Amino acid sequence: MDSLILFYVGIIIIIGLLFGKMAKALKLPNVTGYLLGGLIFGPVIGMFGWKIVPIETIEKMDIVKQVALGFIAFTIGTEFKISYFKRVGAQPIIIATFESLFAIFAVLFVLLIIPLIFPVEINPRFAIVLSAIAAATAPAATLMVIKQYRAKGEVTENLMSVVALDDATAIIFFGLMVAIANAFVKSDINIGFAIAKPFIEIFGSLLIGFIAGYLISLLLRWYTGRSNRISVIVAFVFIVTSMSVIIKNWFGSIEISTLLACMMMGAVFTNRAPTDDYQVIMELVDRFTPPIFILFFTLSGFELNLKVLTQVGLIGVIYIVFRVVGKVAGSYLGAVISKSSKKVKKYLGWSLIPQAGVAIGLTVVADTIIPEYAPQIKAIILSATLIYELVGPFVTKLSLKKAGEIVQEA
Repeated sequence: MDSLILFYVGIIIIIGLLFGKMAKALKLPNVTGYLLGGLIFGPVIGMFGWKIVPIETIEKMDIVKQVALGFIAFTIGTEFKISYFKRVGAQPIIIATFESLFAIFAVLFVLLIIPLIFPVEINPRFAIVLSAIAAATAPAATLMVIKQYRAKGEVTENLMSVVALDDATAIIFFGLMVAIANAFVKSDINIGFAIAKPFIEIFGSLLIGFIAGYLISLLLRWYTGRSNRISVIVAFVFIVTSMSVIIKNWFGSIEISTLLACMMMGAVFTNRAPTDDYQVIMELVDRFTPPIFILFFTLSGFELNLKVLTQVGLIGVIYIVFRVVGKVAGSYLGAVISKSSKKVKKYLGWSLIPQAGVAIGLTVVADTIIPEYAPQIKAIILSATLIYELVGPFVTKLSLKKAGEIVQEA
């Protein structure tokens, strides 16, 4: 079976390319086509007993997804230029904080009042943990839309910064909400550690990324050839991506975020890298990564489970709808407070719909906190991911187009 993995990798990339072309013809983002291709050739035809790619083979390709996320995070990190933050100040931080908080509390508020209206019982701890996941956004799909349409402008700049910060805010708020949920029933829980844990993990992620980015900048002064320089970046993306497993093996309960670490690595690189070949290096990265990204999103489509849609119920609908309401409202208020432009206030929130990797990862943590509700939480988040990932990229494209930042469609 292992000898056939490369064969299946080629098949998956071809499926992604074909559906990306069809999506483009329909004026949809390529990433939507990749996901649909994986969905149709995976779960859809799987319902009829056909399998293009065996499930066990897809599971063995998890490392590809981790590497792809590493490159996506690194690319987002390169947008964090000090000159940019000197120009815009705390604007992205304020917006990211408010849209995350509003997403959480919009879902939580409705979940807590719904038993007063309908004859349903909702455990407060379940409501707190589920709503805490609402803050997470998927940077991967957003970045792909921006790159495909070469979007440029104030909304795009803020969007790149906000989705990058979302990973940190999601982890922090999830940790705080979990500490609150645990305080409801467990007197033996170390509340101090529960609150401190997300901050420790974020600090550890940023520290690893900073060290890696600093080492890249030193090595790029030593290696002047373009091929050597791209090799240095690829090597460090691989190393930092694998650090999450290494840290977990060393410290057990403490984990690091690959996304945050690679974002920080990209940020340090972009501010310390030699300026002579910086643009050329980034162009080489852009040329190297497309097959990885196509494989990543098409694989994600293969892994989507249509059966979970039947398990969503009223609570799932509330989560899917009110997370979007919270993101849009919170983004608008954050933009008002930070005195952003009218365009940012109007369109940024609608570009924050996609949700995937971080949210799914948090369901694993939820399993250890309220195992009795874990299947329901996982079904809701997976269903939301299916809908958000298929609809989100199109809405992001539409928002950027309405904002006038997609001049010509790719």
